[in-house]
Amino acid sequence: MDVALPPIMISSGLMPTGSLIKSLIQISNEVSSVEKLPFLQFRNISAMIRRIKFLSSLFEDIRETNSPLPPSSLLCLTELFSVIQRVKLLIQRCKGGSSLWGLIQTEFLSNQFHALVKEMSGALDILPLSLLNLSTDTREQVELLHTQAKRVDLLVDPQELQRREELLQIMASNNQKNSRNKGFVDFVKVKEVFSCIGLRSRLDYEEEILKLEAEAEKQAGTGGLIVVSNINNLISLVTYSKSVIFIDRHKEEIKENFEHLSASMDRNQDVSSSSQPRPSNIPDEFRCPISLDLMKDPVIVASGHTYDRNSIARWINSGHHTCPKSGQRLIHTALMPNYALKSLLHQWCQDNDVPLIENSTSSSSRFERSSSKSKLSGKDTDRVSATKAAMDAVKMTAGFLVGKLAVGSTEIQRQAAYELRLLAKTGMDNRRIIVEAGAIPFLVTLLSSTDPRTQENAVTALLNLSIFDNNKILIMAAGSIDSIINVLESGKTMEARENAAATIFSLSIINDCKVTIGTRPRAFSALVGLLREGTASGKKDAASALFNLSLNNANKASAVVAGAVPLLIELLMDDKAGITDDAMALLALLSGCSEGLEEMKESRILMPIAIDLLRFGSTKGKESSITLLLGLCKDGGEEVARRLLINPRSIPSLQSLSADCSLKARRKADALLRLLNRCCSQSHNPAG
Repeated sequence: MDVALPPIMISSGLMPTGSLIKSLIQISNEVSSVEKLPFLQFRNISAMIRRIKFLSSLFEDIRETNSPLPPSSLLCLTELFSVIQRVKLLIQRCKGGSSLWGLIQTEFLSNQFHALVKEMSGALDILPLSLLNLSTDTREQVELLHTQAKRVDLLVDPQELQRREELLQIMASNNQKNSRNKGFVDFVKVKEVFSCIGLRSRLDYEEEILKLEAEAEKQAGTGGLIVVSNINNLISLVTYSKSVIFIDRHKEEIKENFEHLSASMDRNQDVSSSSQPRPSNIPDEFRCPISLDLMKDPVIVASGHTYDRNSIARWINSGHHTCPKSGQRLIHTALMPNYALKSLLHQWCQDNDVPLIENSTSSSSRFERSSSKSKLSGKDTDRVSATKAAMDAVKMTAGFLVGKLAVGSTEIQRQAAYELRLLAKTGMDNRRIIVEAGAIPFLVTLLSSTDPRTQENAVTALLNLSIFDNNKILIMAAGSIDSIINVLESGKTMEARENAAATIFSLSIINDCKVTIGTRPRAFSALVGLLREGTASGKKDAASALFNLSLNNANKASAVVAGAVPLLIELLMDDKAGITDDAMALLALLSGCSEGLEEMKESRILMPIAIDLLRFGSTKGKESSITLLLGLCKDGGEEVARRLLINPRSIPSLQSLSADCSLKARRKADALLRLLNRCCSQSHNPAG
C-alpha cells in the first residue's frame, strides 16, 4: 500500500513547479491579507506578515520569469510552503482561540513564531539567488529578509508577560486555601487585565467562555489534566467576573424580562419589589437570579443553576426552555429541590432576624427586614459567610444526591447521577466532598444500569471525580475497573464508551493503577476497539489511555497482542482521525518491546511515514518518529538502515533536526546519524 503524501508532495518528491508557485502565491496572499490582528502576539504576527509579504514578491517574480528552476530552489520553495502553511495555522489559532489561554501561553506561542522564522531562514539558506532571474528590488528584499531571519531573537512582549503575571496572581488569590479571603477577587484589576486583551463587553466575556470550553474539550484526554483544570478555573473566573462586572446592567435586564413576563401572565400581580423593604446584606448566593429577592423555595434546574421555585416556574410556563442565567437550553424542565441551600437560607434568616415566608400561590409574598440589628456586619464578614455557606451547600447537596442514588427510582437515579456529574465537573473541593459523601460505590453500581443515560452519567461522574488524585485510589479500591471495562467494551452510548476510556486514562496516571489495569487483557482489547470505532475524540482518549498503560513495560506486549500496531499505522494515514501525533507517540513507545518491533518491521509503509513526519510533523511527531526509527535500526540492523539510507529525504531531515530540536531529540537524531554512517561505511568497506 502506498503512503498518502502531504498535498505539497508527489511520488517524485516535489510538486510541479507551476502548481507550487501558484500555491505559494495563494497562501502568501491569504496570510498577508489577514485583518484585525489579535491583541496577543501582535508584534510577532505583524513581523511574520511583513516577512511573508517580502516572500510574496519573490514568488511573483519567479512566476513571471516562467523559466526552469534549479533543484535546490525547488526544495527551498517546498520548505517555504510548509513554513507559511504553519504560520497561517498559528495566526488562526491566535485569532480564533481563547485570549486568556493565549495570555497564559504567551512564551510558548512566541517560541513557535521564533521557530518558524528559523525554519524560514534555513529554507532560504539553500535558495540560489544568483541562478534566479529576479528583479534587483526583489533580490535585495530576499537577501535582507534572510539576513534578518538569521539574526532574529526570540520576541516575548514584556507587556504580555506582565499581564500574564497579573492574571496568575488573580487566579492564585481566587483559589488560595485556608484564608479568610478565599474567593476574593479584585474585579478592578480583572477588568483592567481583560480589557488589555480585548475583553470589554458582556458579549466578549461570553465568547471567551465558549472558546475556553472548546480549549478544555480539546485538551481533555491528552494527558493534560492539570491543563484542563487550569482552563476550568479560567472559565469559572470569567463567568464570575462577568456576573459581577456587569451586575447592574444584568440585574436590570433580568428584572425587566421577569416583570414583563409576570405582567403578561397576571395583570393583578406586581412582581416589582421596589416598593418593598428588603434586607440589604443578603449574600448573592441566597438571591434568586430572576427576581433578585431572597429565595424561599430554591430549586435546581437542568443547567445546574438554582432559582426560587415561583420565579423559574413562571419562566418555564411562559414557554421558555433556556436557563435565564446562562442561556443554556434545558434538556428537561424538572425542578429538583435544593434542600441544602434551603437549610442554609433558614439558618441565615434565623441569624439575621428575617422572617421566612414560605412560597404560596401568590408571587407577591416578600421578606421583610426585622427592626432588630443584623448579626452580620461588614463586607468581609458577608464574604466569609457566603464562602462557608457555599461549601456547606455542596456538602449537603452531595449527601442528598448520594441518598437518591441509593434508594431512588431509575429516573431519580439518572437525574441524581447527572447532578453529581455537573457538581464534579469543576473544583477539587467539590470532588473531594462528593467522594466523602459516599458517592463512588453507588456510581460504580450504576455502571451496569440498563438505562443508557444513567450509565453515561455514572461513568462521566467517575471520570470527573478521578481528576482528584486521592479519588483515583478510592475508585480503584471500590472494584470499579471491571465495570468500567464493561462500559468501554459495550456501553449503551458511544459517549459512555469514550468517557470510560478517558477514565482509564485518568486512573492509569497512578503507577499502581497501571499494574492493576494491566492484569486485564480485556482493557487493551476494548481500547483498541474504541481506537477503531470511536469518534475523533474517542480515538484520542483510547490512544492516550493505551499510552499511559504502556508506560509500564509489562503492559506493552498486551497492547501489541490486542492489535494496536497495525491499527495505529493505519491511523497515521487517516487525516480525518486527527491523532497522528498520538499514534506515532504510542508506536514509538511500543517499539520498546520485542513484540512491537517485530510487527513494525513487517510494515513497508511505517518508515516512509516516519520520515515524512520528520519533515512536516509537529515537534511531538518529529521526536516520536526519531525514537521509532532509532529503535527499528538498532533492532533491525543493516537491512532497516539500508531502507532508511535509500530514502532521499531521511538524511537531510535528520541533519536538520540534529541542529534545531529539543536536546533529547537532537541526541537521538545524532545517534541515528552515527548508526547510519557506520552502516554506510561497512557497506563500502566490507573487508573492514
